[in-house]
Amino acid sequence: MNTIIIRAHVNVTRIQQLIEMKMTLFTLHRKLEGLHSAAGAVRWRSSYRPSPLLTAAPVRALIDERISIKGTFLPPHCPITLCAQMHSEDGDLWEAFAHYNTNSDGTVNLTRDHSVGGSYLGCEPMGLFWGMQGDPGVRLRKINVLTPYTVQISLLEGHISPSEAQGTELATVITERWYIAPGVRRIDIRQNGVVGTLFLPPGPGPFPGMLDLWGMGGGLMEYRAALIASRGYASLALAFLGHKDLPGPRNTMNVGDSYFKAAFHLLQNHHQVCADRVGIIGISYGSYLALRIATQTGVKPACLICINGPIGSNIQLLDAEDGADDFNSDQKHWTFDEQGHVSFREVSLPANIRPEAILKIENIACPLMAIVSEDDLSTASIESANVIEETLKAAGKSELFTRLSYPGAGHLIEPPYAPNARLSLWRNKPKKLFTLWGGQSTPHAAAQEDAWEKMLDFMESNLRR
Repeated sequence: MNTIIIRAHVNVTRIQQLIEMKMTLFTLHRKLEGLHSAAGAVRWRSSYRPSPLLTAAPVRALIDERISIKGTFLPPHCPITLCAQMHSEDGDLWEAFAHYNTNSDGTVNLTRDHSVGGSYLGCEPMGLFWGMQGDPGVRLRKINVLTPYTVQISLLEGHISPSEAQGTELATVITERWYIAPGVRRIDIRQNGVVGTLFLPPGPGPFPGMLDLWGMGGGLMEYRAALIASRGYASLALAFLGHKDLPGPRNTMNVGDSYFKAAFHLLQNHHQVCADRVGIIGISYGSYLALRIATQTGVKPACLICINGPIGSNIQLLDAEDGADDFNSDQKHWTFDEQGHVSFREVSLPANIRPEAILKIENIACPLMAIVSEDDLSTASIESANVIEETLKAAGKSELFTRLSYPGAGHLIEPPYAPNARLSLWRNKPKKLFTLWGGQSTPHAAAQEDAWEKMLDFMESNLRR
């Protein structure tokens, strides 16, 4: 009995202690709650609007695909700047910026809203890409197609020029711009003297094909061929000048008709290529080569796409064993502006080409699309297209000819949304020489977008039939 009373007394004492402790904790909690409420009210007022957000969709895309860029959670009717920056593979900085004003809902949407200043004006959803500029005289050319261009887009407070003022960064997003789609295979070609790179779409094929030719800048440019393959065509980017694996010296033409014929047949005879559905695309001197292959070598392409090219050339096109010709040897028709920049336009005027060096355009037997830039300062592309059209008409082949003509566009019609270089370094020795390409930024960008879409349609119609 005594034991029971003692235990009861202990339990009552313990209960009283717990009650007192709970009351003390309750009082302390109420005091802290009051402080917390006051502080919480301040925080709520300061974070009433979520942090600004900048989005790009899709974040990863092919270079010819549009990206939707939006800014949200911004004050209404306020000035902001969007800035895009990236580095080329040479380490050069390329940059564009544009001034916008947010809408009443505190948003900015580049597919809807107009730039009021900066690298471009108006509603230009992809202006931050094609509006980029690098150092004067630098041309942007992708070398390694297996890596993307990485572009950082920043949302800045106020209307500023990023090169002149350090703005407050409100939000940022990183985008990747690719020339090659997942699954496209890249294959080095060093076969039968042919130097190039073959790109094959995913799957077993067989695929229609395109032989891809660039100009007198030389080397092996792969990025257009990689993009063509990403659109479902086997494509062969071909080197013909200024490549270490070609016969030297590197500043001379050491290949001839047999070389280009071998390259076409290499693509045509590949087991994953439709032999009767192979076309040729060329720009500048590559356009001349495309016409030459179709009219002189016995090769029968299914279609031709000629971008700002001449109809003839005073440069002797010779096989390696026969000799070589240097593009710089004949400067009679070179012209220079006040800054000493050279234009090669008059070199390719039909009147300045030896009559025997003008191609027999009447021999063309396949559909031909001629892309003509009206501000081309490097090639007489308008005059050359006129001769092609007139010659085919006289031969009763008008139905083969399609012309796309673009006012304000320059010589370098690239895949869409690539920035234009109005001039660029042509050579370093014996002294630096810059060549003029032409083109005004906005109409040139519009020409690239329209021409690419119509080229793909042209290829679809003539290679997939």
